[in-house]
Amino acid sequence: MKYAFYFALAVIVALAIHPPIAGASVLWIEGEAAVQSVVQRHPSWYDKVDTNELAGGDFISNWSDKPGEMTYNVAAPAAGAYQFWVRANPTATKLSARINGGAWQAIDFAHAVGNTNIAADGKVDLRFIAWVDAGSVQLKKGKNVVDFRMDSDNHNHGMLDCFVLADEAFHPRGALKPEQMASEAAKDAAANDGWFAFDPKEDSFAKDAGLDLRSMNEAFAGEGGFIAAKGPQFVHSKTGQPVRFWAVNQAADAKDYDSAVPVAKMLAKHGVNLVRLHGGLYDRDGKLDPKQIQRILGIVDAMREQGIYVHLSIYFPLWMSPSPNNAFLQGYDGKTNPFAALYFNPDFQKQYYSWWTALLTTPSPRTNKKLIDEPAVFGCEAINEDSLFFYTFTDQKIPDAQMRPIEKLFGDWAAKKYGSIDKALAAWGTKTRRDNVAEGRLGMRPMWNIANERRPRDIDTVKFLAERQTAFYDDTAKFLRKTGFKGVITASNWTTASAQYLGPVEKLTYLPGDFLDRHGYFSNDHNGDNAAWSIRNGHTFFERSALRFDPETPGGKPAFSHPAFDTTYDDKPTTITETTWERPNRFRSEAPLYYAAYGSLQDTDAIFHFALDGKNWNVKPGFFMQPWTLMTPTMMGQFPAAAIVYRKSLISPGDVLVDVNLKIDDVLSLKGTPLPEGAAFDELRKKDIPAGVTQEMDQQIDPLVHLAGQTRVEFSDKPSSAKIGSLAKYIDRKAGVVTSTNGQLKLDYHAGLLLMSAPRVQGASGNLAAGKTIDLPDVKISSDLDLANVVLVSLDDKPIATSGRLLLQVMTEEKSTSFKTEPAGPLLKIIDIGRDPWLVRDVRGSVTLKRADAKSLKLTPLDFNGYRTSAKPIAGPIELQRDVVYYLIEK
Repeated sequence: MKYAFYFALAVIVALAIHPPIAGASVLWIEGEAAVQSVVQRHPSWYDKVDTNELAGGDFISNWSDKPGEMTYNVAAPAAGAYQFWVRANPTATKLSARINGGAWQAIDFAHAVGNTNIAADGKVDLRFIAWVDAGSVQLKKGKNVVDFRMDSDNHNHGMLDCFVLADEAFHPRGALKPEQMASEAAKDAAANDGWFAFDPKEDSFAKDAGLDLRSMNEAFAGEGGFIAAKGPQFVHSKTGQPVRFWAVNQAADAKDYDSAVPVAKMLAKHGVNLVRLHGGLYDRDGKLDPKQIQRILGIVDAMREQGIYVHLSIYFPLWMSPSPNNAFLQGYDGKTNPFAALYFNPDFQKQYYSWWTALLTTPSPRTNKKLIDEPAVFGCEAINEDSLFFYTFTDQKIPDAQMRPIEKLFGDWAAKKYGSIDKALAAWGTKTRRDNVAEGRLGMRPMWNIANERRPRDIDTVKFLAERQTAFYDDTAKFLRKTGFKGVITASNWTTASAQYLGPVEKLTYLPGDFLDRHGYFSNDHNGDNAAWSIRNGHTFFERSALRFDPETPGGKPAFSHPAFDTTYDDKPTTITETTWERPNRFRSEAPLYYAAYGSLQDTDAIFHFALDGKNWNVKPGFFMQPWTLMTPTMMGQFPAAAIVYRKSLISPGDVLVDVNLKIDDVLSLKGTPLPEGAAFDELRKKDIPAGVTQEMDQQIDPLVHLAGQTRVEFSDKPSSAKIGSLAKYIDRKAGVVTSTNGQLKLDYHAGLLLMSAPRVQGASGNLAAGKTIDLPDVKISSDLDLANVVLVSLDDKPIATSGRLLLQVMTEEKSTSFKTEPAGPLLKIIDIGRDPWLVRDVRGSVTLKRADAKSLKLTPLDFNGYRTSAKPIAGPIELQRDVVYYLIEK
């Protein structure tokens, strides 16, 4: 759309220098208070904003054929370093600043926080405002001059609401000034009785923290050598020591080494020892971006220093939409993603391998070390969420120019097997509309038909596709080894159109890798505009508990499956590189302890939580609230105890209850598996499933076996068979109780209550009120809350009964301030998604230690960053404080 508007020159001169806040070291300057400016304001839509969202009720803006420039005088009470925060328009803008006539510095909005739509009409266009940390600057005492320049590609547009220079910790919160935040907090507290604000100050990472798990990591990642696979475990190659990984996806605000350092420190403190860097190195056409390589090198260096490994995931079809003139991906329109093309297209494969070469062989500017020589690099992932056995492999999504070569290869394969294409078609008795005998091409039937009808043609199609997919993964593993890469390699992590029949085929193709991976999300029927990646007003959702096996949709059948259910294949390590409870869902607080407990029981080797989209405790790290945000009280806030439980195996692995052998020919002949893995999609990938399609599974083996012990699958030439232990000893369907083979876990899924009872960890998760007083070997827990998590873990590797240092961790449920819903049939409709800070429901209850020496122990509540407050002796039952999450118990 073109806009007609008038051009005029405006020079604004303020009457006085904007003074600093008296007695404070946070200098707040309004954008409209420039002492001089050359800007041109748009006469209509761009300046029509909701002024209630602006500090001081106004801003300064530019929309012109010339860059806008503004000058401000700032009086600093003292010389020194000040953190520079700017609240400006982050949308398709270019904003630069300079201090005291120095060099212009571009302000990077890649990690803006508090992004807010300020359009008066609510439209989603350019009219946004957000805070961004522009780094540290040096001010002199007294007068300083700060200049801004707006020179965006689109009419040099820009908005500046205000900026802050602070020599103490500053946490932006919309348009509120520091002196307003306290009064607003008091109002919020009154309006949210029964909830407390979870709003940690910026962590100083002081060494005297009562709770800091950095020591669980190596002095530096790779100290014990490259990570290797040895049987079903990961080990340090130099020491042979087994290792589990409590991991996250993404590195939050990290865009280089400097910004990655605080992220790494925060993660290490919370028990994380692995980060999956999941992102492309190229533009939508696949052109390499060297800046992305430098970003990764910086993050690897920062993580290594905190003992955190890095897993590299660089290709996902959704990151590309090739233009019509793309040299190695012909036939695309600039809007379509290249699903499946990498398995068949040699030109695309060449480009793909060039990305890996550039990434793995570029030296770090800090260490001069290449990633092929960096033991802090855990592994490489070939492809994220793509498969020849999923619904995206169809000529409806793949252009003709890409399908023709695939079909020619299939024609050659069939002709070799049957003598000719005509003979193949005669043997099959089935044709497709894309068959072209003259050109030697054979089409492929839709995946739903292949999985559900399993005709002779379908079986041959699967055998052909499995050969191609396996060959690609094998070639990629060999290529990575040729570059000199020494870490572990995995193929992919995706699901198929049939867990029963195509699922084992998919796993079979992954065997060229060193370990097997998968993804899974616990979703909650979240619906609405762009619900796949955002949470907005008007969206609907379902409050869903995993501990009760609530159905996927209200009124449905109980869903006796979960993304944490894991199986070992071919004696290789297993990982889950993307998983979470999606928001909004009050039962999200079940997640960390659930993953830790059952991941330990099943001996899963790495669990990657999705996703670290910011390092601060923001409700909205970006403009739209995200379904996966990890920096929340119930998720990252519960990492400490969960990471200890999982990484130190405080819950020991269960017995192997199911041992399945699958004959390879049976798998490729679509005879299926008695142990299918239920697909657990997030909303983003659910859209790839054709309308009306459901995935039915023949559960020949009770899926609750995963909550009792371990399961294994082997691929071989031997006849298919299944050895199943006595499940009745551990699974009581009538009572709704599953007990682990080691007796350390007990789930009452009728009540929604999980109990953990092992020498070094004891606790309860879920509906504590159902358990009345929960009596465990060394501790009693009492609470009337229907959703809470109370866990006691040993910090010195001794049993709770004799430990001299214990962590008591407590969590209830979370919501954002002002979050509001209303009933919408069986669902809830969001009226207000809310804002910072996070709120946590008040804790109620008590914990009693059964130790004879309990009264000689000292109890110290810790703040949200793990630092000690006042200590006191334990005189009797520990009455849980309403707003305390961590307690340290010491001799």
